[in-house]
Amino acid sequence: MLFDFRDSLTERATIRRDGTRGSWMRLLGEVLKLGEGRADLVRHAERPWASATFSGTRHTITLAFEGPEAVAAGERLVAALGEHEFDIPGQLVADASVAEVTHEHLPQLRLVADLELLLLEDL
Repeated sequence: MLFDFRDSLTERATIRRDGTRGSWMRLLGEVLKLGEGRADLVRHAERPWASATFSGTRHTITLAFEGPEAVAAGERLVAALGEHEFDIPGQLVADASVAEVTHEHLPQLRLVADLELLLLEDL
């Protein structure tokens, strides 16, 4: 059974040196909201990213949707992710893409989506 992070995101936030919560939490909240509250968070990974002019973080998120209504919500998330306008103060989502989608039919209808997002510091 998966742990449902939706209700405990605020409790599990890391506090940065400047006293603010990490932007990863806000990003997860936005992605889960885009999944219409029907997604189970399977995995989240974050790693630093930088170019000659920008810095930020690359996030990999895996979500699972179980049951017909949840799978339909997952399919809507997959269709909308690339064009979605994220609201994350101090951050800009420069790229949001679906890396992989897996559909399972037995024992229950299930969709698993692997998402990749690039957050840049908005200066």
